[in-house]
Amino acid sequence: MSRLDATFQRLKAENRAGLVTFITSGDPDYATSLALLKGLPAAGADIIELGMVFTDPMADGPVIQLANLRALAAGQTLRKTLAMVEDFRKTDTVTPIVLMGYYNPIHAMGVETFLDRAKAAGVDGLIVVDLPAEEDGELCLPSAKAGVDFVRLVTPTTDAHRLETVMKNTQGFVYYVSITGITGAGSATDQAISAAVERLRAATDLPIAVGFGIRSPAAAAAVARVADAAVVGSAIVQRLADSLVDGKATPDSVAQTLALVQDLANGVRTARKETVA
Repeated sequence: MSRLDATFQRLKAENRAGLVTFITSGDPDYATSLALLKGLPAAGADIIELGMVFTDPMADGPVIQLANLRALAAGQTLRKTLAMVEDFRKTDTVTPIVLMGYYNPIHAMGVETFLDRAKAAGVDGLIVVDLPAEEDGELCLPSAKAGVDFVRLVTPTTDAHRLETVMKNTQGFVYYVSITGITGAGSATDQAISAAVERLRAATDLPIAVGFGIRSPAAAAAVARVADAAVVGSAIVQRLADSLVDGKATPDSVAQTLALVQDLANGVRTARKETVA
């Protein structure tokens, strides 16, 4: 059983949703990013999305764009991102890690080489936002063959016909992008998210994670009441950015960022208990 499958089975047994946290690898430097990565599970992250640095993150808003720029300036590369995962796995063999980003760096490394290294490092899944379902032969199918789940994005504009195409080779979980736009651009209403999750449940047995626009423990809790996981990215990356001085990490940067993750985790973990009460 994959780490993603095991995690969602455990969450179901505990009758709660999971917290999926996103950070950009190498932001603001390798050591700080690695320390943050290693601290996420204890702070309450059930699944970790680790952003692969890229010069042109077109689906991301200014917060994550700036994180990519900081990481690139500090010398982060895809190879170093895989090394971070490998280092993480020395002390954590349970928490799933999903690499999220864009196809160009993977293509530059070579798909076969990338998948071999990702699997060996301990990567559990991939989210590659600029590869549509029509290009499944490029990375999605090779990824599945290598034992790395390929997670698809579904949006509010994905109609029934398109949904069938998108879901065909999706693995691990479905990532519902709750807004039309870039990361950090806005928030969907609770009613819209609930309706979307209900529609997706009719189309797939895979767990459903909802992201984009979730900035607070209350917002994460609202998602956790209807979905299988809440994904938080920009708010965490912004908290890290707020802790920096002149773009550099301080001794408190990791602790300040993990404090937000703890608050988010508390919101997610108590959401359904509050509903019952």
